[in-house]
Amino acid sequence: MMEVKRFSFGDKELAASAFAIRRKVFVEEQGVDPGLEYDHEEEAHHYLLVLGDKPIATARWRETVKGIKLERFAVLPLFRNRGIGEVLLKEVLRDVRLADKPVYLHAQLKAVSFYERNGFKKYGEMFTEAGIDHFQMRYSTSDTF
Repeated sequence: MMEVKRFSFGDKELAASAFAIRRKVFVEEQGVDPGLEYDHEEEAHHYLLVLGDKPIATARWRETVKGIKLERFAVLPLFRNRGIGEVLLKEVLRDVRLADKPVYLHAQLKAVSFYERNGFKKYGEMFTEAGIDHFQMRYSTSDTF
């Protein structure tokens, strides 16, 4: 059974599971500096997707001056390309759409088509963040910044 758990940074057990996924995906697999990976944790709203009793994906969002920024979407390698990311993204979008603010993210180049399939549009030029090429993307109902 698949379940999405919402939690705050104060829930140390769920945070540890989410951070382990992020460490595996971003730090170990993609070479992101851990100093860049772990920021804004206390102000963010966190999600952990669990399959049975195994944490396999995570994400978060936070408010910025530009609106609602979706961040740190990570799925463990063995569970990719199975619709897990889409399940997690839809849960997050259900929560943030109620805020009536622009919804945006910085998508890694290899994830742009995933986000486009799920209602996001690219804006601006490609840029590099944490040594990885990205595009800013906005959720299709978020027309202004």
